Amino acid sequence: MATQLLFDLLGPEVDDAEEETFLLFSQEIPSQNLGFVDARASSLDLTVAGKDYVIHQTPAVLSSNRAGGTTGAVLWKITPMFADWIASPGNPLWKTGVLAPTSSVIELGCGISGLTGMVLSQSVSRYVLTDQPYVSKWIDANLAENAANLSASGAATTRRRCKAAAAPPAGNVSFTPLDWELDEVTPRLTGSDAVKSFDAVVACDCIYNDALIRPLVQTCVDSGQSAQEPALCIVAQQLRDPEIFEGWIKEFHRHFRTWRMPESHLSDALRANAGFVIHVGILRTAPLESHY
Repeated sequence: MATQLLFDLLGPEVDDAEEETFLLFSQEIPSQNLGFVDARASSLDLTVAGKDYVIHQTPAVLSSNRAGGTTGAVLWKITPMFADWIASPGNPLWKTGVLAPTSSVIELGCGISGLTGMVLSQSVSRYVLTDQPYVSKWIDANLAENAANLSASGAATTRRRCKAAAAPPAGNVSFTPLDWELDEVTPRLTGSDAVKSFDAVVACDCIYNDALIRPLVQTCVDSGQSAQEPALCIVAQQLRDPEIFEGWIKEFHRHFRTWRMPESHLSDALRANAGFVIHVGILRTAPLESHY
């Protein structure tokens, strides 16, 4: 199976959560502050995977006291780097067939930008963005703003601003509200009666609050289950707090066989000495053949 080819390529699993935390945080990590691209700008111009995007964000919500959190209100530094990396044809996820044009992908905690979904949706069959309901109007605006990019055959666009449409464009990227603490993961999240499960689960820079670790990991578990082959879970994050990270890796490792993406398979910008890391996992119930 494709996931076994990937794991053979990645090498030994993460066996000890405490050791993994020590290995990552014992090196010198450059300061990224909190990790925003620009927390004061109402819009950002970005080039990702050879195409130009305009991302609208809401600094006012970030600085508010909104119940349920506000971190998704602006774009974080890791997101465009991760989107560029995961869309690259040389990425081991593509080379081993874990990701393919037929893949269905769900993203947890996508925030207001929807950027990874917009970039990766051009290469997969279906991409479902999820987050708390408050981000939906900004997701709609960003999908509408960047509509010219949302097709596999679309040519690279130049930077421009246009008046956002009232609703997002049709296509294979969509948004569905999903609160990790309140909502149930069901096959209806795919948005299609013909598609019952996902091939990959993505979470990008969602680990910042110890109270949300268990709900996030449980949502990863629920999203990754399938009657056939369980989904691969791909977790990218900025290295900030070793205690929060260790809490997450312990909980994730309890449910998932876990690998850290080797730096030889990452862009320079995403390596641990730059302050970022990517882990991948497969549910422990998955029938994988071991070669170690």
